[in-house]
Amino acid sequence: MPTFATSPGTRDILAPEAARWRAFQQLFADVVETAGYGHIIPPMFEDLGVFLRVGETTEIVTKEMYDFDDKGGRRIALRPEQTASICRAFVEHRPVTPWKVWYAGPNFRYEKPQQGRYRQFDQVGIEALGADDPQLDAEVIALAMEFYGRLGLRHVTLSVNSLGDSGDRDRYAAALRTHFTAHLDALSPESRATLERNPLRVLDSKRAEDAPLIAAAPKMADHLSEAAAAHFANVQSSLRAAGIEFVVNDRLVRGLDYYRRTTFEFVSTALAAAHTAIGGGGRYDGLVAELGGPETPGIGFALGLDRTLLACDAEGVFAAPASRVEVFVVDITGGDQATSVCAELRAAGIGADRAYEGRRMKAQMKAADRSGARLAVIIGDDELTANTAIIRTMEGGSQQSVQRDGLVAGVRQALGRSTP
Repeated sequence: MPTFATSPGTRDILAPEAARWRAFQQLFADVVETAGYGHIIPPMFEDLGVFLRVGETTEIVTKEMYDFDDKGGRRIALRPEQTASICRAFVEHRPVTPWKVWYAGPNFRYEKPQQGRYRQFDQVGIEALGADDPQLDAEVIALAMEFYGRLGLRHVTLSVNSLGDSGDRDRYAAALRTHFTAHLDALSPESRATLERNPLRVLDSKRAEDAPLIAAAPKMADHLSEAAAAHFANVQSSLRAAGIEFVVNDRLVRGLDYYRRTTFEFVSTALAAAHTAIGGGGRYDGLVAELGGPETPGIGFALGLDRTLLACDAEGVFAAPASRVEVFVVDITGGDQATSVCAELRAAGIGADRAYEGRRMKAQMKAADRSGARLAVIIGDDELTANTAIIRTMEGGSQQSVQRDGLVAGVRQALGRSTP
């Protein structure tokens, strides 16, 4: 029989790391739901056309999309990101605005796997549609910073920029094309190819030969309309009012073509890897209309789960939660007692586990130690005859004998819990 393994760029998330992922998503929900964001679960695949609106010059569309014909002859794609799906849902359901939602779940991109980057990767994020208010931009950014703080992260920097309105962006792209074309021989081959597709993306280059030309390139701030400049100034004012530190990075363009006006990125300075961005987002005021809906402003962000947890590891925060098994039942009388005791403890809200297959006392105690339980409840032949049980602390080994009908109360006391 063949031996199968996960496909490249995917992996199994086992306990206790899987519990850490769940805790990460729950903490995110706790933060954003207090600000009025409701949960949305979009499908994992959509009509390919939904994601083509992300931008036909982006690598997500040109190189990384998992797209195929289904059995009905429809051209569909696994979602490479979720903002487009949220906007499609807005067009389809027409909810009352402002519509504020959050999501969590996997996306799919065919890219080279590396540390913190997988072909199946999870993100959490929020989207707010229907309000063109710079204070909303600041709220969205502030929620991400609050979440990072709740994780325990202290080394996260925020960069902000404005890409202006669609006309501003087009004029800026033209200015960049003129600038880089005039010095084409000095550009790296990779950036020359990027220039053909999207001049703004050249600004993302980290190659040494491109750095002088990028430093001398025109600035977006010089190409903003009066309305876009005022919007960006108000965003900055609102961030300062909220006590949020940031830097203006006029080279920040983000990777998706739908961004307009406010863009932002979060970087972990605790990471030493080449890729230190752990999240980002911005406005996408034209995307709903591109998907067949009315002109609707929108803003949101996505935070990478893998990258953010790497930042947590680098700072020594947000470890995997402890095992929820608090008691391990050791039954050397055949197993029926373990069955009934586990059921009693679980019904009382106490995490309980046991061994199987009639193992000896020594083997069961080893299993108890591996479980992470704080207590062992031991029932042998003598205890069965006397209708008692032994409660033993796993650390230290102190123990006491209790009557069987007082076992739950005895366990509660040993765990330091009050009787309900």
